[in-house]
Amino acid sequence: MPERLAETLVDLWTPLIILWITLPSCVYMAPMNQAHVLTTGSPLELSRQSEELRILNRSKRGWVWNQMFVLEEFSGPEPILVGRLHTDLDPGSKKIKYILSGDGAGTIFQINDITGDIHAIKRLDREEKAEYTLTAQAVDWETNKPLEPPSEFIIKVQDINDNAPEFLNGPYHATVPEMSILAIIKTALPNMDREAKEEYLVVIQAKDMGGHSGGLSGTTTLTVTLTDVNDNPPKFAQSLYHFSVPEDVVLGTAIGRVKANDQDIGENAQSSYDIIDGDGTTLFEITSDSQAQDGVIRLRKPLDFETKKSYTLKVEAANIHIDPRFSGRGPFKDTATVKIVVEDADEPPVFSSPTYLLEVHENAALNSVIGQVTARDPDITASPIRFSIDRHTDLERQFNINADDGKITLATPLDRELSVWHNITIIATEIRNHSQISRVPVAIKVLDVNDNAPEFASEYEAFLCENGKPGQVIQTVSAMDKDDPKNGHYFLYSLLPEMVNNPNFTIKKNEDNSLSILAKHNGFNRQKQEVYLLPIVISDSGNPPLSSTSTLTIRVCGCSNDGVVQSCNVEAYVLPIGLSMGALIAILACIILLLVIVVLFVTLRRHKNEPLIIKDDEDVRENIIRYDDEGGGEEDTEAFDIATLQNPDGINGFLPRKDIKPDLQFMPRQGLAPVPNGVDVDEFINVRLHEADNDPTAPPYDSIQIYGYEGRGSVAGSLSSLESTTSDSDQNFDYLSDWGPRFKRLGELYSVGESDKET
Repeated sequence: MPERLAETLVDLWTPLIILWITLPSCVYMAPMNQAHVLTTGSPLELSRQSEELRILNRSKRGWVWNQMFVLEEFSGPEPILVGRLHTDLDPGSKKIKYILSGDGAGTIFQINDITGDIHAIKRLDREEKAEYTLTAQAVDWETNKPLEPPSEFIIKVQDINDNAPEFLNGPYHATVPEMSILAIIKTALPNMDREAKEEYLVVIQAKDMGGHSGGLSGTTTLTVTLTDVNDNPPKFAQSLYHFSVPEDVVLGTAIGRVKANDQDIGENAQSSYDIIDGDGTTLFEITSDSQAQDGVIRLRKPLDFETKKSYTLKVEAANIHIDPRFSGRGPFKDTATVKIVVEDADEPPVFSSPTYLLEVHENAALNSVIGQVTARDPDITASPIRFSIDRHTDLERQFNINADDGKITLATPLDRELSVWHNITIIATEIRNHSQISRVPVAIKVLDVNDNAPEFASEYEAFLCENGKPGQVIQTVSAMDKDDPKNGHYFLYSLLPEMVNNPNFTIKKNEDNSLSILAKHNGFNRQKQEVYLLPIVISDSGNPPLSSTSTLTIRVCGCSNDGVVQSCNVEAYVLPIGLSMGALIAILACIILLLVIVVLFVTLRRHKNEPLIIKDDEDVRENIIRYDDEGGGEEDTEAFDIATLQNPDGINGFLPRKDIKPDLQFMPRQGLAPVPNGVDVDEFINVRLHEADNDPTAPPYDSIQIYGYEGRGSVAGSLSSLESTTSDSDQNFDYLSDWGPRFKRLGELYSVGESDKET
């Protein structure tokens, strides 16, 4: 940092030194008010003129024939005379004209074409342009013909002190560590402290001409900023902090914050917080918040107001980054005391154990006590506790609990073979505050008792070869027991007492708790006996032991020489030699398929209806239609629609009779409700029989009831000619007019027909 400040100050003072050296030399240049005359002529004349000048003037003041000088920044009322052009060919008769061309001719510099005087008509600035190159020529006034070749000369702008010194990169900023000992700009106060004042503004002035009178000056500002170092320790704002926390607060909750202030900034102010002493070091922890630069005290373990009501902690804050240059200023850390008061809260009941494991025999009596759970209210009030079972965990309600003492009893019988474990949840509720509830899981293991007899592990079926040898193992069987004794299963096998001396088979117990059935002799013949049944008694080793009898079915089969079973059916002997079982099955399948096809064909033929062909020249009334379908009897309700037998007029109870003349008019009686489609025929006939028996117009003898329908509204019954016993010529239709206005038109038609026949 000191080296950078030195380089900055050297850069500032270097232009001032150069100006101080160069500016005085500018004063001793050619006189500022000297006018310059540029004469033109032959080289000889120019040489002579130069020699005369050398004789008349000092060598230091000799004129250069091709240069003119003019001061910059001249601002007089009249144009400034720069110089004069003259030629020896000019006798003064005003016949020669001077012409000026080149840089700034006519705009900056103007020439009098008669006298040759050159004036600067504008203000010049050497810093913008230091010299101008122009060309002069003398021509004839009348003809404009050149009198001599053009001559080139230079007009130089002379510098004056018209610019003050400038600092090119100002204002300047510099940083210096606080408490610095060495610096180019020395401090007036020792041990400058950033915490007291961080920035200082310095004004720097630069003068030209060595600072002499008449010189110009320039100024700039230098801002000096003191950077921070870790020279201040952290300090707690107070030595004692008080916090309170409820005893049921959730673990990890922030209880309070402590902060140690540090006058430094940035990483120099960073501090770490620790609990170094106290009676709650295991219950609480403190973490550092890098953003807020404070310590957060959090709860690590549960609190209990009834056990301890307050805790005291000693907290320390220490700087993380320590500067060894200032280690002599003392320890860069501070301590404070934190007192935490635990507040009482209404807590839920607490069980004596987080889980319970109970055991009960599967043959335990109903309402017997399986076990007991206990809970207490940890608060000072010590509210009574009420117990219950969460029925979502005991849907079958196999257990009950005493609400006062927590004893669990058996409600329904248990069966270990169905379920070994029962997991229920017990709820403890404070009587004084029902919102305070606790739950505990209870696992109930059902212990086994010998209540299941052993039996075969599966359905066995043994096969005995006709060509088998005596002592050959026919089948090996094993047993199973649903019970689970502690020492494992051990089964005893035996034959029934009446079959101990079985002439055909014997049994042998194996070491793996299985049983082998052996043949006693050879020469079994399936033609004589195809199947043998062997009852076997299986007993377990329980207390008391249980047993069961399982029957083994043994079939006599035909086998190959190597003992492979080929056929176990008696019919196999009548089959042709060389016909395999697969061929027999294929033949049988073909026969069944043919039978199914024949049955389907016959069924379709029986249900096929012949089409009704009606010729156009035949009267449909005289056409007799024959139906080949036969009804299925009273129980057949799907062969035809029973609704066709229903007369809509019967809904109102009016049932016309066709075996008597409807001379007697009677009041229609209220009939039964219409019979829905698909009704049972037997029920339908019974309804109609009941109506006929209650009809006062019916004769007192059995008559045929015709359930025909020829049109709604007809009270005369059917008019079909199919039911007439007489011809049209013998029948008198005069009675139609007596039936009312509905049959008046019909009676007139038939009357007209009769009159036509008579005529």
